[in-house]
Amino acid sequence: MFDLPTKTIIDIKNYNNFRKFLIKNGFYMLQYSIYVKICTNKDSADLQVIKIIKNKPPQGYIRTLILTEKQYENMNIIIGSRSKQDEKIGDRKFIIFE
Repeated sequence: MFDLPTKTIIDIKNYNNFRKFLIKNGFYMLQYSIYVKICTNKDSADLQVIKIIKNKPPQGYIRTLILTEKQYENMNIIIGSRSKQDEKIGDRKFIIFE
């Protein structure tokens, strides 16, 4: 999950570069500024967090949250419906939210 400044041209460039980094590394947008990646185990999820730290922009707020498949399945959708990406969870064990 992230909240990055977009007031200056440099801020916008940093925002776009970070978003492109996430997409290039297999994350998909669950909701605006919330990106998710399915990882096969905790070590893989921890490695993704390290990559995020190495590619963080100089300003803004970034939070990571690692959930198990069971925890992710317990998410309630109040309005709308499950996305195609939600169907990809399947037998994966860990989901990392960015």
